[in-house]
Amino acid sequence: MTLENRTLVTAMVTRLSGADGFVNNEIRERYVRFAMGEPGIIIVEAMGVHDYKSGQLLRISNDEFIPGLRDLANKVHDTSPTKIAPQIIHFLKIAKSGWRQTIYDLTKDDIKLIIKQYAEGAHRARTAGFDGVELHMAHAYTLSSFLSMKNNRKDEYGGTLENRMRLMTEVIQACRSQVGNDFPIGVRFDGEECIRDGYGLMDSREIALRIAKLGADWISISAGGKFEDAIKKEGQPIYPYTGYSGDRCMPPATYQDGYNLYLGAGIRDFLLAKGYKTPIVVTGKIRTPEHAEQILSEGKGDIIGFARTVLADPDWPKKARSGNDDKIIKCISINVCKALDENFKKVKCYFWPKNVSTVPFVENTTAPKWPVEGAQLKAEQRTGVVRLTWNKSIDTDKIYAYDIFRSVDGGPFEFLWATRADMKPMYDDGTASGGSTYTYYTQALDMAGNRTEKSNSVAILVPLPVQSET
Repeated sequence: MTLENRTLVTAMVTRLSGADGFVNNEIRERYVRFAMGEPGIIIVEAMGVHDYKSGQLLRISNDEFIPGLRDLANKVHDTSPTKIAPQIIHFLKIAKSGWRQTIYDLTKDDIKLIIKQYAEGAHRARTAGFDGVELHMAHAYTLSSFLSMKNNRKDEYGGTLENRMRLMTEVIQACRSQVGNDFPIGVRFDGEECIRDGYGLMDSREIALRIAKLGADWISISAGGKFEDAIKKEGQPIYPYTGYSGDRCMPPATYQDGYNLYLGAGIRDFLLAKGYKTPIVVTGKIRTPEHAEQILSEGKGDIIGFARTVLADPDWPKKARSGNDDKIIKCISINVCKALDENFKKVKCYFWPKNVSTVPFVENTTAPKWPVEGAQLKAEQRTGVVRLTWNKSIDTDKIYAYDIFRSVDGGPFEFLWATRADMKPMYDDGTASGGSTYTYYTQALDMAGNRTEKSNSVAILVPLPVQSET
């Protein structure tokens, strides 16, 4: 399989499927929209290899799902050169009472069935016309729980690293036997569990080496997303992305870009030293083409994986390739999308227009404008924040967002934040601290990423706090 570029849309929950697990129009529209942006490959949201009731989750658990999946693959292939592969998953049962099934509840026969279900799911992926298949072994789910340092089963499937890798090994071997050597298989797993007494890079390097030895065609590195530190809510099934490990899985705005890069880079270096060139997909808050190119040029990864980045702007890959970086609508990692998933609502970007299940494609090259009187950006010192206010932009198409840029003490301007266009044109910069001068400007973006001219810039000296008299 040859990719047109080194970008990969990682599997992300959409909550667009019905409880029946079949592909529907909203699913097709979402993935066709991603394909219009021409990423190298799209990994379709995790689909169950078994028939558990699981809410809005796609399934690949029996042959009746193949026609809908084939139509999805065909629609993407008809749209662009983008490749497409489903991510297939096995998960254990959870209940609103807080009870959840664990790997200790599984018998040897249950394990044999899991292996069989994965192999059959991979075979259905090939039958449906996908370009490959990705095996989900990350986060809180069954295969990841067997890999976990927390796995203390007393048989050959737990305890030592070799035993913890046994089920993973048997699943990969079974899948390969079903699809042949000419159908790509990828594996996604955690480079670090991000929980107390969980494994880290020392173990994940060895896990990746085993995956490479088994002939996987790519390895996608995630982190965290575990049940062990999840926040429990009364009357709700436990959601594995609410604790620290959940933040590590989807780094929020307070985390630096590329927060998990050391995992993919460390695994890649380890495999190369062992003579394996299996492509490594790196993920975790990679938002700009400049950053992505730096990762590749420095040898920290082979493929750039992202989810929220292309949820915010499905045309990110095409804009990056054509040099239109300034038209990219930046994800601000506010994780509204994650909150929607947690509450079983359709997952969409914070910036999308209301009442849409997929952001529309807009072919518009006319930049929006400020009103006659201009943006009139103002900065005001408030307690603990610098408050920015400005005039709304005007445009024939709907304004999508306002990007805010900031310079500190005369340094270069950097992207700071974005606000939604349907909100009051105001932003409180709570990261401005005393003793520095901050200079700001803003630009309005329409849905195609066209920008207004830069607003007027405004500078403000934030004074150091004065000690109060006693």
